[in-house]
Amino acid sequence: MRTFFDSFAKRFLEESGSGRVEEICSRTEELGISVLCVPEVVSALNRRRREQVLTSVQYGQAKRRLFEDVRDADVVQLTPGVVASSVAILEAGAVRTMDALQVACAVEWKPEMFVSGDRAQLAAARRAGLIVRAV
Repeated sequence: MRTFFDSFAKRFLEESGSGRVEEICSRTEELGISVLCVPEVVSALNRRRREQVLTSVQYGQAKRRLFEDVRDADVVQLTPGVVASSVAILEAGAVRTMDALQVACAVEWKPEMFVSGDRAQLAAARRAGLIVRAV
């Protein structure tokens, strides 16, 4: 399956939806992510480390696993076409800027499934013609 993830942090942090993310990852043959994904996941991991939910060792392990997981991923860049698509997504309904950029990257990549834990983003992805899966 060709899968684009917005909620990839759930793969490295135990939270609601993590099990569904693992299940989807096990069936994913092609992984698509936006250029925003890795910094977003590292930010989430760092926040958990600051909150002392993760130890420094756990943080390092999760970060290494992240880089291993995305090594062969297709990383969609913020091109003029993606930015134009994000503007159309923003104008079509209530969605945050970063979420619109993620959806626009997915539209550019043409996944079989778009995965997110954000309801407004999932609605924007549906409006953009993507098949979605909530996690």
